[in-house]
Amino acid sequence: MSESFSELFENSEIQQNVKPGALLMGTVVSMNREKAIVNVGLKSEGFISLNEFTNVNGEIEIVEGDVVEVALESIDDGLGHTLLSREKAKRIKMWQELEAAMQSKGAVRGVVTGSVKGGLTVDIGVIKAFLPGSLVDVRPVKDFDFLIGQEIEAIVIKMDEVRNNIVISRKAIMQEANSADREALLETLEEGKEVEGVIKNLADYGAFIDLGGVDGLLHITDISWQRVNHPSEKLTIGDKIKVKVLNFDKEKMRVSLGLKQLTSSPWESISERLPMGKKVSGVVSNLTDYGAFVRIEEGVEGLVHVSEMDWTNANARPSKFVKLGQEVEVVVLDVQESKHRISLSMKQAQENPWEAFESNHSKGDKINVTIKSITDFGLFVGLPGGIDGLIHLADISWNKLSADQIVSSYSKGQELDVVILNIDAEKERISLGIKQLGEDSFSQFASANKKGSIVKGTVAEVDARGAVVELADSVSGYLKASEISLERVEDASSLLKKGEEIEIVITQLDRRTRKVSLSIKAKDSVEEKEAMADYNKQSSTSNGSKLGDLLKIAKDK
Repeated sequence: MSESFSELFENSEIQQNVKPGALLMGTVVSMNREKAIVNVGLKSEGFISLNEFTNVNGEIEIVEGDVVEVALESIDDGLGHTLLSREKAKRIKMWQELEAAMQSKGAVRGVVTGSVKGGLTVDIGVIKAFLPGSLVDVRPVKDFDFLIGQEIEAIVIKMDEVRNNIVISRKAIMQEANSADREALLETLEEGKEVEGVIKNLADYGAFIDLGGVDGLLHITDISWQRVNHPSEKLTIGDKIKVKVLNFDKEKMRVSLGLKQLTSSPWESISERLPMGKKVSGVVSNLTDYGAFVRIEEGVEGLVHVSEMDWTNANARPSKFVKLGQEVEVVVLDVQESKHRISLSMKQAQENPWEAFESNHSKGDKINVTIKSITDFGLFVGLPGGIDGLIHLADISWNKLSADQIVSSYSKGQELDVVILNIDAEKERISLGIKQLGEDSFSQFASANKKGSIVKGTVAEVDARGAVVELADSVSGYLKASEISLERVEDASSLLKKGEEIEIVITQLDRRTRKVSLSIKAKDSVEEKEAMADYNKQSSTSNGSKLGDLLKIAKDK
């Protein structure tokens, strides 16, 4: 049936007054699998994809006969069809509502959907708005991801439809709410009071708690009686929490809060439960460069300094001895209940290897050892129990040699037989010796030959100044050129030859420096004294002997 002239004229009037972007009310006349046909009173019916009528669960929200608000996109797309949009209608409607809210400074509600550089994105209906980080809260917040997924109230402070830009402020809403809450809270807030708040931000040093218009600081040391490395170990942003007011400065609006103070301190009477010297078990809870913290009771930790970890490795890193979570035995060294400090020792919970060595060995014992290191002052060797002993240079050889000469015949890893010279368990020192295993040829020589004795020796070395004379095995003396003859001697090598055997007198013998001084010219004086002694002895029994004869006999010997 053809349209009447009046209907055509009416449709023409409507089409002239309606432009793209206008909001129209229409009736859903039919639907198929892909689209809905909507009659908005124009010459032709409009088509809208069913996707624009689905909810968040993907369900179709309309049925035939429903009246819906749509936006006109085009009266004629060139094929005689009218193009409509449900989504665009929602956006236009929302923009209008937001403009009205901005003018009246009214609050709008939206859901925080994500974080972007500098702030958060908030869905207000079908419109995305931007919430700058500086306008999230009344106080600066470093991490505001806790708001993602939450519905918030905000005020629209800026709109630009051309750029599709909307800026909102949550801070403005909170300031208004906080002003009223703050006044009520300040009237009742006092030290020692238990209050409830919401965790709004976490920092390395603690957590900020919103008490309802006033923020309080829960310092990291007041979160738990246990050691807390970061507040995130115990707290979560957005959670409600009960805390105790430790300090309140009304003028500066500063509130210090405590969580651990809601429970009794595990440090009370700790010195009675853990007296000094007591051996207990604990779990390694933290490692540092200077030691390890061991939890020995719930909320009670003590420090094992690195020097108290091992008897033989005082300077090693703590991680060499223990790992986090490892159970260890410790001995209580010191308790400072007021400062919540306990000093512990791991090594004293074990046998002292120095005392064990002292109980199993005695001075003079001979043992077998292995060289661990060679130094300028001696040899360090390994002993039972993982401890070290020292063989000082002076106790390696009886011979007077340089340090390089003494240690040149030894190497790391070499096994040796040594004798124990001294054990000092308290100072952790054990002295050992090699030379003491053999007889000291110098001491034997010194015992048999005193100062003034006439001995025989072989010239080992000679130069103008004098000669080195070998007197016995590993024993030598020095004969100066001036001690060779009563007459002046310019060059000793002119009178003495290497390998020549000579008779000399010991003029000086020093056991400490192991030096022997010799003289040939003093031999005559010694022989005269011996002759006089013989004369005096014989004069009592023989009158016929003459002193000259005795001296002649002495010289002919």
